[in-house]
Amino acid sequence: MTDAAWISAAIGAARPQAMAALLRYFRDLDMAQEAFQEACLRALKAWPKNGPPRDPAAWLIFVGRNSGIDQLRKRARQAPMPEEDQVSDLGDVEADAVERLDGAHYRDDILRLLFICCHSDLPQTQQIALALRIVSGLSVKQIARAFLVSEAAMEQRITRAKARIADAGVPFETPGAVDRAERLAAVAAMIYLVFNEGYSPGGGEAAARAQLADEAIRLIRLLLRLFPAEPEIMGLAALMLLQHARAPARFAADGAIVLLEDQDRSLWRSDMIDEGLALVDKALRHGKPGSYQVQAAIAALHARARQPEDTDWQEIDLLYGLLEQMQPSPVVTLNRAVAVAKLRGPEAALALIEPLEERLSGYFHFHGLRGGLLMRMGRNEEARVAFDRAIALANTPAEAAHIRMHIDRLVRESAGTVPAPATG
Repeated sequence: MTDAAWISAAIGAARPQAMAALLRYFRDLDMAQEAFQEACLRALKAWPKNGPPRDPAAWLIFVGRNSGIDQLRKRARQAPMPEEDQVSDLGDVEADAVERLDGAHYRDDILRLLFICCHSDLPQTQQIALALRIVSGLSVKQIARAFLVSEAAMEQRITRAKARIADAGVPFETPGAVDRAERLAAVAAMIYLVFNEGYSPGGGEAAARAQLADEAIRLIRLLLRLFPAEPEIMGLAALMLLQHARAPARFAADGAIVLLEDQDRSLWRSDMIDEGLALVDKALRHGKPGSYQVQAAIAALHARARQPEDTDWQEIDLLYGLLEQMQPSPVVTLNRAVAVAKLRGPEAALALIEPLEERLSGYFHFHGLRGGLLMRMGRNEEARVAFDRAIALANTPAEAAHIRMHIDRLVRESAGTVPAPATG
């Protein structure tokens, strides 16, 4: 591995802990970020020559803190900056820093950093952007490319988030038990939003969006290390791993969407599936089911099916029924309708989703599913209307192309070139 590669990997792994500790010390996001960036620059000079430190996070914290103090002194004109060798020649002081970084400080520092990024005063778009920039260290360019906005617009979004935190006087202390539980749920929701931005089809550069999904998984693993016995965090980690395991099979070479039942399951990543299944089983053994665990259990049933026909749709239907009780939502019912269609036919599924039309009139997937069910029932004219509505609401070219495929099939059927689909 080249110097640049291992240094980048070491800094990336150490970033959350180092940034969190510097935030605790300086109590200012911009100051902590500047101090960390200066420490990284010094690492690029020192580490290739001296070799990797015993604890990269401790090294970055120590150097970043000294650099930040120097900057504060310089600005206040209270004292001259120390000589470079006084900061860079660390000697064995790194070992002392390592010993002072106990587990309790690490946990509280990381939580403080995550909680500030996900503060309730910030809109979700700003929460995501701030977390990706501050905690994950993605560049403004990378984040902007994934969200299909200009670098200037994304920079402004992040700057506004920092200003909002400063203006609101957000406390930098670790919250109490009750507030912590509420804020933990907000952090988990933010991470899942990041994942969904990367998992959704088509919108933006594929590599940029895949990076968001990968980064979300890294963040949930970090949260899981902080809360190793929290079943909902296990459930969310399992859900994301099981969904992301299917990524290599979700799109054809031309970018077209490949439905779950048509995917080449040999392309699914078995390492992610094994990790996700283990987490699902571990979470459910706690006997405290939550919505993330139920969704993960549904994903696990798909992952365990070697062939589409092996899928336990009966159990999936029951799990969606449980999810409807925990988290009532028309989207949950829409997802359940897919299982109902497999078990009891398109008529039963259509009867389930028809009452949702008003609430989901602007939702692409509602009209896509409704069109598919009507097509299976031979009601082709109604199906065509539903598909036309779906195309008008498509979020990406891939979604529009998928619906166009169904419309082309209807056209061929109306011309008598292929048999009509069987009902039931």
